[in-house]
Order: sequence, then structure tokens, then C-alpha cells
Amino acid sequence: MDTATHPLRDTRKADFEAAKRRKRIRRLVGEAIGDFSMIVPGDKVMACLSGGKDSYALLDVLLHLRDRAPVPFEVIAVNLDQRHPGFPEHVLPEYLAARGVPHRIVVQDTHSVVKRVIPEGATMCSLCSRLRRGVLYRVAGEIGATKIALGHHRDDFLETFFLNLFHNGKIKAMSPKLVSDDGRHVVIRPLAYVEERDLSAYAEDRAFPIIPCDLCGSQENLQRKQVKAMLREWERKFPGRVISIFSALTRVTPSHLMDRALFDFANLAADGVAKPEGDTALDPQETLPDVSQGTLVRFTPGRG
Repeated sequence: MDTATHPLRDTRKADFEAAKRRKRIRRLVGEAIGDFSMIVPGDKVMACLSGGKDSYALLDVLLHLRDRAPVPFEVIAVNLDQRHPGFPEHVLPEYLAARGVPHRIVVQDTHSVVKRVIPEGATMCSLCSRLRRGVLYRVAGEIGATKIALGHHRDDFLETFFLNLFHNGKIKAMSPKLVSDDGRHVVIRPLAYVEERDLSAYAEDRAFPIIPCDLCGSQENLQRKQVKAMLREWERKFPGRVISIFSALTRVTPSHLMDRALFDFANLAADGVAKPEGDTALDPQETLPDVSQGTLVRFTPGRG
């Protein structure tokens, strides 16, 4: 049957899928917050809002949890206007005011600094990020924020893992929760379990006023783009491979790696006691904890 002749049926199906997606994203954010104790009673969470789909979704879900979580916490949105030429400075203040969200718009011309320092044609993203981070840390102190929330999602974690593996010789991804560079703030990434494709669809569902990330003429990171394409191809050819890799980030066996700072190989000695992990290098196939389907613990902020 031609669904084009039944628009009501199409609309109902789209609404159903959007509702499922909304519940899934909220559940996964709640689980990430609970798993890593990202939010505790009395926290003032500074949600960093750039105008992209991820930060909009981050703010949207945090506001939902703020109103329904069993513990009290505050949310304040902060945007840094870096004075990129053509930046639509009215969009975010109007959106936040319309939703009644406490917010602060910080204006600081870091764009001119980057343009002056970075040679023409070179990638500006690294210096731009460092300058932006410094400003946000300062603002967090000024407003009394106890947590700084960033909008990095599951795909960002995986891409960073492979970039470090391929190009930096490190087994390192992103941290869901860390102390800031200056040692004064706790940074959290509540979208750690959420897929980028869900966030893209969620942004359309919620009709966020997206501000494109091409205002400074920055180039997309070619290496990250290649890793993103690799992961998408793997998921297309081998469904489940990507979530298996992500699950691996949550289950590390230090004795079966080679980092002497992580495991005390020098003082390892036989003691006659059987070891569950033993000398098995490749574990038998097993059912993995599927962090994409909400099988981890539920949202209980403040739990250790």
C-alpha cells in the first residue's frame, strides 16, 4: 500500500519512533550519570551550548532530568560568542529565553587571536578549543558551577580511541568524568552512551535552531573523518562490532596489556592460587553488556 496516500499513518509512525528515541536518549543519559556519579545533590551544572545538535540535546535532556530526578540540581546554559564573522548572535539568547532557561552569553573575541596566530590554511580547531576551554573554566568559577557538562557522544569516544591508537600510539579515549586542566573543575560528558545518529534525529524531532559549525571556515579534521567512515562501514558490514568495541572500553584487563605503570609485572610471582583470567589471551565468545540498549544501571545521582 502506498504510504503517501496515508499521511496520518506516516505521521503516527514518525511520532512513535521519535517518542522511542526520546526515551532511549534520556535513559542512556541517566545511566551514564548514575554509572559515573556525574551529578550529586546540590550540583550546579553548567551546560556548554555551542548551537550544534549535540549541545542542544545535552541541555534538553539535562533540563528534563532536572525536573524529574530524585535529587535536586540546577542547570545553567553558557554560550561563548567568539566573534566569528557572521555568527547569528540572536539565536541562542532567544531560544534560551523562550524556554525559560537560566543562561549566560559570554562575548570574547578569541577568533581574532586564532586568525592572528595560526598561519593561513592551517587547522585552527586546536588553539580555538584551548582558548574556549580557558574561558569556560573562568566562567564556571564566576557562576559557582560545580560541574561543566560537554556534549561529546559515544561516536566521539570511539573516534578518539582509534585516533590515539592509530596516530599517537596510545590506548586512550575520552573520559566520561574528569578534573579540568586547571584542577579546579569537574567536567562531565552525560551523552557518553548515546549514538550520534540518534542525536541527529533528536535534533530534527525537537526542531533545534542549529547554528552550523562552518562560521570560521574551519576544515573538518581529515583523520577523524576517516575514522568515522571506518566505523560506519564496519557497522554496515558487521552489525554489532562497534558496540562490542565500545563495551570493551568499559572492561579493561590490565594484566593482558603491556603497560608496566598499570600492572606490576616486575613483582608478579606464582602463588599457587588459581587466577580466573589465567593465561587466556582470547576470551570465549560471550554476551556483552550492551550499553546502547540501556542494560546498565539506572539513574541514581549521587551513588558512589
